[in-house]
Parts: sequence; C-alpha cells; structure tokens
Amino acid sequence: MAARVAAAPGARDDLAAAYRRLNAAYQQTLRYAEDVRRLYQQVQRSIYQSLLGLANALEAKDPYTRGHSERVGAASRSLAQALGLPPHEAEMIGQAGLLHDIGKIGVPEAVLRKQGALDEDEWALMRKHPLIGAQIVAPFEFFAGGAVTIRYHHERCDGTGYPDGLAGDAIPIGARVVAVADVFDALTSDRPYRAALSQEAALDHLGRQAGRTLDARAVAAFVALARELSPATPHVGARPVLAAANAPAR
Repeated sequence: MAARVAAAPGARDDLAAAYRRLNAAYQQTLRYAEDVRRLYQQVQRSIYQSLLGLANALEAKDPYTRGHSERVGAASRSLAQALGLPPHEAEMIGQAGLLHDIGKIGVPEAVLRKQGALDEDEWALMRKHPLIGAQIVAPFEFFAGGAVTIRYHHERCDGTGYPDGLAGDAIPIGARVVAVADVFDALTSDRPYRAALSQEAALDHLGRQAGRTLDARAVAAFVALARELSPATPHVGARPVLAAANAPAR
C-alpha cells in the first residue's frame, strides 16, 4: 500500500508531462493548419489574379469595353450586398462579375468588334462565351460558385436567354445579379453597334425589363442604389457617336 502511495506523485508527474507534450503537439498542429490555410488563400489569390489578368488583356484590345468587367464586378458586389446576401457570397458574385466575360477570349475578334447586328452564325459564336468562361474557371474548386454565375449570366427570367434557356428562380441568384449590372453597364457604354444611353434612360430600360428578362427584385435594388449616387457619365469610346439602336447586350 505504501509503495503504491509513494508512486502516485511520480505518476502524476508523468501524466502532467504527457499532457504538456500533447498540448504542444496540438498547438503545433494548429500552427500548421493556419500556415496551410494562408498558403491556400495565397494560391487562390494568385489564380484569381491570373484569371483577371487574362480578362483585362482581352478588354485592353477593345477601347469600347475597357473597364467594363471592373465596373460590372463592383456593381455586382454592391447589388448582392444590397439584396442582403451573406458577405462571402457577395464577394464571390463580385469576383464572378469581374470575370463574367472571360469566355470571350474564345470568340473571334471580328465578331466581338463588329459594327452592326450579328448574323445567325456570329450569334452562335457569341453565345458560347458563358460556357467557355465557366470551363476556364471550372478546374478551381474554390470558385465553383463563380463558375456557375459566369455560365448563367446571360440567362433571362422569361427563358429567352442562353446557354440553357433557364427561367425565373432556376437561374442562380449570382447570375441574376450580374445580369442586371452587365446590362446596365453595356447600355451606358458606347459599343461598336450602338451609342451609349444616359444613366436615366438605362435605368428606365431596366425598369421595363424587371420581371421579364431581368430579376425584378435585383432591378429594384439596383435602381435604388444608382439613384443614391450622382448621375454617371456614359462610358464613351473615342469615336463619333452612333445612332442609338435596340441591339441586345453581347
């Protein structure tokens, strides 16, 4: 009995030492996990910056669309926030807005810069860009939501959009948000096929499309946001102003 009592302090010391070793190992594991998390985030940022560089390089070839993706990305993020979407989702939608036209790298430049209406074959080529864009970003699992948004940003609530003819709530919310920002920026920018509209005329157009081609709730929130700001200057390229046309955004 005495021997067992005498051994108890030593056993307690051994237990305390084992606990310290276990705690040290646990703290080291936490540090390792944090290092891995930081590295993963750095890789994500590097990949995203590379994709953004690709999109910017595409826009740099065309003075009429220069800055379009940046504006659509910022507007998409603000609109997602105004709709009360979670911060991480709003950020993803903003990033998808920045990259929404990346698939146009697979569309011939002659089609992208054509003045006037596209013919049937040219429209078939143009309509491929959401699919191409989604395919470009699809390998990156961390951006799965962005790939979905890019794929469907030209879908329309009445089912007349592309590539899959989705309608209403079947269209992911991120794509509905980017669609509103994209249409507005396209309308207020000079393009080879038509002149820029004023902000007020573009907002009126969005209002007419609310609940038809564009999500009504997203349009209402966007109009409210836009009218809180000072009137925007149309994004006009260095060329004579063309006559306004009803050509759809590309």
